[in-house]
Amino acid sequence: MWKTSIVAVLLGTSLLAHAQQRPPQVVQWELQVLRDGQQIDAFDGTTTVGQARTDTHHKVVQHNVGCKDQPAGSIDLARTLTVSPLQADGNEITLSIDAQETFEDDAARQTDTGCKLPPQPRKVSASHPGLKMASGQWTSWTIVDKNPVLVYRVRASLTNGSNAAN
Repeated sequence: MWKTSIVAVLLGTSLLAHAQQRPPQVVQWELQVLRDGQQIDAFDGTTTVGQARTDTHHKVVQHNVGCKDQPAGSIDLARTLTVSPLQADGNEITLSIDAQETFEDDAARQTDTGCKLPPQPRKVSASHPGLKMASGQWTSWTIVDKNPVLVYRVRASLTNGSNAAN
């Protein structure tokens, strides 16, 4: 009899603990990279709250340089983003975003004699520890404010499975 009671208590405790566990919240997000108002890249993903996702996009460019306008060495313009949902509910999403950008300056350069030089690569690192947005609505974060203007447009929402749990 007492064995049956212990089994019943253990089974009841197990069921109660299982009933109280919430399924993980999963956020679907999109990020557009805008340079001087034009979209130049895009990222998207589905990430569980408390986890992070890192993606890198590469664009290799080569320029003609010198007075003879000859091809020069190539430059890898890499963009790496780490996106981590910190909080999410049906109304608001908070993302942590870390970015490392390599892009070219807008200014065309020349030697003293007027021969073309390649644009200089520029590296920028930015971090937003808690970008808040209304669920499903676009919000903007300016990374570089001039020469060029570089803006991230971001939107996020809970996935259907997460919405059903809330």
